[in-house]
Amino acid sequence: MNRRDFLKLSTLSAAGITACGKQPVDPKAPLRFGHFPNITHVQGLVAHQLSRQGRGWFEPRLGVGVEWFVYNAGPSATEAIFAHSLDVTYIGPSPVLNAYAKSQGTELRILSGAATGGSALVVRPAAGINAPADFKGKRIATPQLGNTQDIQLRSWLSDHGIKVTQTGGEATVLPTQNPDQLALFVKGDIDAVWTVEPWVSRLELEAGGKIFEEDKGTFATLLASSAAFVTQRTDLAKKLVVAHSELTAWIKENHAEARELVKAELKELTTKAPSEALLDRSLPRVVLSTDVSRPALDVMVESAKKAGFLHDIPALDALLPKL
Repeated sequence: MNRRDFLKLSTLSAAGITACGKQPVDPKAPLRFGHFPNITHVQGLVAHQLSRQGRGWFEPRLGVGVEWFVYNAGPSATEAIFAHSLDVTYIGPSPVLNAYAKSQGTELRILSGAATGGSALVVRPAAGINAPADFKGKRIATPQLGNTQDIQLRSWLSDHGIKVTQTGGEATVLPTQNPDQLALFVKGDIDAVWTVEPWVSRLELEAGGKIFEEDKGTFATLLASSAAFVTQRTDLAKKLVVAHSELTAWIKENHAEARELVKAELKELTTKAPSEALLDRSLPRVVLSTDVSRPALDVMVESAKKAGFLHDIPALDALLPKL
């Protein structure tokens, strides 16, 4: 999918929101909850695994069941929200901002922060990349077109004077699912990857990758929902924010148990348990936080504009509801 098709699809999806109109929601309807198989989605991994074990975190606190959905990256999750098949998800900021812009502010709401850090640009040593200028002519992978790392990479390249387009430019950006990035990196079919944990650490440990640029301060993960979830199930949304905050605090206070839950859930999702070395390297790079910084969102908006994914966006006030 090229960028024009991506933007077109987002616009059509957003238009469908208005066409569908409001529909009554059963107060006992299960919460449809998304996350990705990434360590930057620690809360999602822990809660999903607890649900599998019959010890659900959210279920007793919300008073409704939870149905879990797993996505590779943010644009897939926002499309599910546009299609009214997902209520809430852990997600990076860029897809949220794009969806908000394309719906003219009528869709997507940020409920809470979740994590920062855990993102990096990893290079293949044999690619001969020692300075930003060396990325000219190189092939660089990201998890998905328009996801947070894709936007970060395109903006970063622009900041360093390297022009990229959807069909080429001075460097080639290749949206590629995280599991496929590792194999391509090993074979030398790509020169670098901007991705998140645990894939950053896997590229280091399994493919000899070297971190060229580490992003420690940007939102890696937010807790976001459909607009309808906030307006039609407001009490549930309030309970969710509290439960998410309590889960975040619990993970911080119970490192060992949380680590085992993360390990078990990643095994379920990828069929292979992460090694202890991988967890040792990747988990400390992710900082859990429920804070949402408006200035940080403004920076992400500018990055998306620079990358060509946003042109106009409504004021962010509606994106941040007060619950």
